[in-house]
Amino acid sequence: MSAPQPPILDIAARRPHRADARRNFDAVLAAARDAFAAHGTDASLEDIARKANVGIGTLYRNFPTRQDLLEAVYAGEVEELCLAARDIAELEPWDAFTAWLDRFARYVPTKLALLQALNTDSEVFRACKGAMLASALPIFERAQQAGELREDVNLDDVLRMISGMVASTYADDAQRERVLNIALDGLRAR
Repeated sequence: MSAPQPPILDIAARRPHRADARRNFDAVLAAARDAFAAHGTDASLEDIARKANVGIGTLYRNFPTRQDLLEAVYAGEVEELCLAARDIAELEPWDAFTAWLDRFARYVPTKLALLQALNTDSEVFRACKGAMLASALPIFERAQQAGELREDVNLDDVLRMISGMVASTYADDAQRERVLNIALDGLRAR
């Protein structure tokens, strides 16, 4: 059983066709994702362009406003989550569920960094949220139907729990992984 194809997100449609322009576009997105996660949404656009090895004009040609860049970073992260759901759909139910949650946990810091600047009523935000949920729900339901995942939880419960856990500060990556494994153990059907 494979996950349904998520709705097409705007980011793919905006990616340039020429190889060099596409590389620049992707480099700006990667640099912006890192900068927003590290420094918040007020990160310097000049620093983002410099880290991407492009001129500020290239950044503005692709993303005319800061909001355009913020939305593109967010949409790119959600697009990767949707693709991950598709790529792991054939795994065993519990393995697919935990693999997707691990990818979701890596997405949360970017989401939290961008959330204050994103308009949660915007079409982009709603489309991204819908695409993410549509791609995750079949994986979640398959794990429940297989008897691997507790029946008394829903996807929203799990996403909120993981988001809260990931937003916490940990001594190191090993501690974060340990805490995540404790949560997964609690979600496992007995």
